[in-house]
Amino acid sequence: MAEVLVYVDHVDGAVRKPTLELLTLARRLGEPVAVALGAGAARTAGTLGEHGAVRVLTSEAAEYGDYLVVPKVDALQAAVESVSPAAVLVSSSAEGKEVAARLALRIGSGLITDAVDVEAGADGPVATQSVFAASFTTRSKVSRGVPVITVKPNSAPVEAAAGAGAVEELAVSFSELASGTKVTSRTARESSGRPELTEAAIVVSGGRGVNGAENFALIEALADSLGAAVGASRAAVDAGWYPHSNQVGQTGKTVSPQLYIASGISGAIQHRAGMQTSKTIVAINKDEEAPIFELVDFGVVGDLFNVVPQLTEEVNTRKG
Repeated sequence: MAEVLVYVDHVDGAVRKPTLELLTLARRLGEPVAVALGAGAARTAGTLGEHGAVRVLTSEAAEYGDYLVVPKVDALQAAVESVSPAAVLVSSSAEGKEVAARLALRIGSGLITDAVDVEAGADGPVATQSVFAASFTTRSKVSRGVPVITVKPNSAPVEAAAGAGAVEELAVSFSELASGTKVTSRTARESSGRPELTEAAIVVSGGRGVNGAENFALIEALADSLGAAVGASRAAVDAGWYPHSNQVGQTGKTVSPQLYIASGISGAIQHRAGMQTSKTIVAINKDEEAPIFELVDFGVVGDLFNVVPQLTEEVNTRKG
């Protein structure tokens, strides 16, 4: 059976959820071979093996932490040359897409980004994408070289599957460009206690209808009751009501959670482009003709200041 490379996103050996989703997709195409780089790479083997990785190629060289992007591309190129995989799967983070693009160029292959599904086809992997501001769905395949595909978080379930998870050292020769951009300092991001927006299974977002920064406490309370991340529309961000890092939309972040709740958001195409691939969409808006209702699974026509607190109370009651 063909092998499929999966680039591992981890922090000091703690594997992030999108990588486990990639392993689920990789098993559809062949036998997953994980590539873990940087400090703690070898410690990822247990988790990766529990989710189907037959092998874990590791390299813990200091270059991965000291320099940006290129050392990781060098390592993935070495892995491709060593394994001759049927495909390379990478999570669609900002860094992941840059790594994937550089790798595809290096090995002379085609690249598909932001896939929401991947399945085996007669002539190689077939990727499903949501394109043109989420107005169309396409199915694509790479016609030359080893397919390099980036996949949005929450595109596949995390499924446990027994794999050997055998650790093997990956021999990497770093290129001259590897030391071109040096990391001079790092600052830990202040934690909100909520899930990462792009990886969250549930997202609760507020828009212009929230009518002020102080009222985002309603959105946060609902999100916290559900264990969700908090998002915001461009209008809310531009008004200074919520940080830009939480913006969902074409010029913000793209999310694809299992559940997306839009409160006081009209549903302009700019916002829809960032959340339309969500599995279940719920909208709360007092304007029954708001465009957001065209794509929802469930719509509530009502004032969010009445609906959201009641919803939060009901969720907390059921949890209790």
